[in-house]
This record gives sequence, structure tokens and C-alpha cells, in this order.
Amino acid sequence: MSKVNKDKKELTSEQREELLRTLKARFEKNVKRHKDLEWVKVKTRLEANPKKLWSLNEMEKTGGEPDVVGHDKKTGEYIFYDCSEESPKGRRSVCYDREGLESRKEHKPKNSALDMAEAMGIELLSEEEYRELQKLGNFDLKTSSWVKTPSAIRKLGGAIFADNRYGNIFIYHNGAPSYYAVRGFRGSLRI
Repeated sequence: MSKVNKDKKELTSEQREELLRTLKARFEKNVKRHKDLEWVKVKTRLEANPKKLWSLNEMEKTGGEPDVVGHDKKTGEYIFYDCSEESPKGRRSVCYDREGLESRKEHKPKNSALDMAEAMGIELLSEEEYRELQKLGNFDLKTSSWVKTPSAIRKLGGAIFADNRYGNIFIYHNGAPSYYAVRGFRGSLRI
């Protein structure tokens, strides 16, 4: 089994083909997420952007199940979100950011949502994007996900997260250093 070259952030040809097969199967299974979009055009864009494909693979490896949720007609970019039913398993038990992580005196988590997202080459979903995702299905019925926090809230030590309970989307606040086994984060990637 060949490994990803983490410095170059590129996939081997085998990894690329496997990921494209997975993405195509998900694309075809969940047509309602991307009506009027064609896989052939998405695939062409993916193949032309190997670093972005690497980021999608990171989303996949951590349990995000990325899928196309839109197309920006101005830029030509396809928009991918993590579409796993629950917050991605490989990205849970993290605090919001590096500052929150470093402020903990003990019981520090292994990472933060913002650091992981940056390393993966993705962005956390904003509150608006999270609400858009929820229009495509029922996500985070048992988990919650950190979302991009406005700087005014973050300056006061807080961070926001979201979930779906009782048929409603809830946006909550917590201290940025907090972390829970059922809270992770969802990402977005434009290709």
C-alpha cells in the first residue's frame, strides 16, 4: 500500500482513482444535493486540482463523506461539504482553536478544529453554510459541530457550534477551550 506524500499533499494514482470512485458513487446516490450538475464536469475539475483532491481525501479519511452541494457560476468552482450523518468521527473531541487549546491547564485535547481544518486545506462551515447543509438532509442528530465563529464572540472567549434536535437547527455558544466526545467540525472546500 502506497502512502500519501504529506509534504507535497498529493495522492498516488491508486489513491486518486479510489477517491474518485467513492466521490462518484456518493454523487450518484445523493442527486438531490446537486441537482442539474454533471459528474463528468465535477471530475474534470477535480483532476485539474490535485492539492484540492488531497484535501477531499483528508475529509474522506476523517469520516466526513464529502459531497458536492453547489456550483458557483461566477468562479466555476464546485462546493463540497462534509455530508456524514454525524459530525466526522476523525475530527471529534477537539476544542475550537489553538488559543483555546493552549489556555487549558490540564486534560488538553489532541488538536483544535481550526488547526485541523487548516492542515487539511479546508474551511469550517459558517452558520449560514450549516443551515444550508441541513436543507439537504438531517445531520448532527446525535452530535454537534463547531462552526466558524465571528471574531467579536471569539475575542470574548467564546465559540459557536450547531446541531439538529427536535426538527430544528440550534446554534449554541461554549468556551473555545471546551471539547466533547460528540462534538467535531464539518468542513467546506471550493474546487
